[in-house]
Amino acid sequence: MITKTTENPVLRVAPAAPAEAAAHFRASLAFHADVSDVAAALAAGGDPGFVVVDSRSTESWDQGHIPGAVHLPTALIPEQAEQLLDKSVPVVTYCWGPGCNGATRAALALAELGYQVKEMLGGFEYWAREGFAYETWQGRAQRDADPLTAPVEGDCGC
Repeated sequence: MITKTTENPVLRVAPAAPAEAAAHFRASLAFHADVSDVAAALAAGGDPGFVVVDSRSTESWDQGHIPGAVHLPTALIPEQAEQLLDKSVPVVTYCWGPGCNGATRAALALAELGYQVKEMLGGFEYWAREGFAYETWQGRAQRDADPLTAPVEGDCGC
């Protein structure tokens, strides 16, 4: 008699050893920042120790962007980065959201020019969905937090 065993798709590839996993996740934090952490650092007042760069088009920027962000479309980074950014100040890039790799491409372009850079996970989409204020060509705007992406009250406890 032949019995069919069901393979667990989660464990089809075994998890990494704890030391390897720790190294991977530690390295990931050196490359990424999340929306809530960026918002908290900016809201704390004073110099957050980094600059936020919106790597999208002018039309996208006008539709909405993080207050205080520098607008630097990815295609213009090679020619304009040095006029807009200080290489001694870390940069946090963002684009539309998780379905877009524009912030990754911008981070790569900046890193290749010698900037310290992190990518903001979630991009502008999660900034707005988590209820943080943003600016448009018409002025300041803010939406209620989406309960599927952020706690309606308090913080996520991460």
